[in-house]
Amino acid sequence: MSDAEAKSTLNGRGAFYRFCRMIHGYLSAVAFLALLFFAATGVLLNHPEWMPDHRSAPQAQELTLDAPTLARARQAGDGAGAMLAAAVAALAPVRGAFTTADVMDGEALLRFEGARGNSNATVDLNTGRVELDIEQADALSMLNDLHRGKNVGAVWRLVIDIVGAVTIALSLVGFVIFFSLRFRLTMSLVLVGVGLAAMIAIFVVFVP
Repeated sequence: MSDAEAKSTLNGRGAFYRFCRMIHGYLSAVAFLALLFFAATGVLLNHPEWMPDHRSAPQAQELTLDAPTLARARQAGDGAGAMLAAAVAALAPVRGAFTTADVMDGEALLRFEGARGNSNATVDLNTGRVELDIEQADALSMLNDLHRGKNVGAVWRLVIDIVGAVTIALSLVGFVIFFSLRFRLTMSLVLVGVGLAAMIAIFVVFVP
């Protein structure tokens, strides 16, 4: 390889690593707040005793659905539960999104679940009387759902997917930058190997 070709190769590598550092910086700006959130909630969920218990008692309400709503529900077949849930949600500030319904013997049991709280409604399909229990989530259960993506809706689950993808890209670019340091390459490989071995050993020895 001529001197010109060697110089061109070095310049190309330098440009590539500069590009990696630029991308790493931009990805860091996007990901760090989300990483802080998921790291902090992970630690808190691992130590629930650190969080004060401020669970409030469920709030009970009584509502009445009108006759036309009941008639439409009786004719809706399998869609009766969703129709009744929408009617109940229009009359009261329920917590959570409608998840399941059991309709039998002139009665419908509706379940709403969400990160901010849950609700249960019992509907008398003959009289329209609704007994509604609304439970507000405490801080620990809310953080648990947000961290795991449970009962949070499609948008928050998409946020988790994006954060995961950005974190993977951030890590891969970081490895490229780390391994570009020629004088530290041996130590970098040793540290990666030790970290991987430690994780495997902890799993094999300590995880039941």
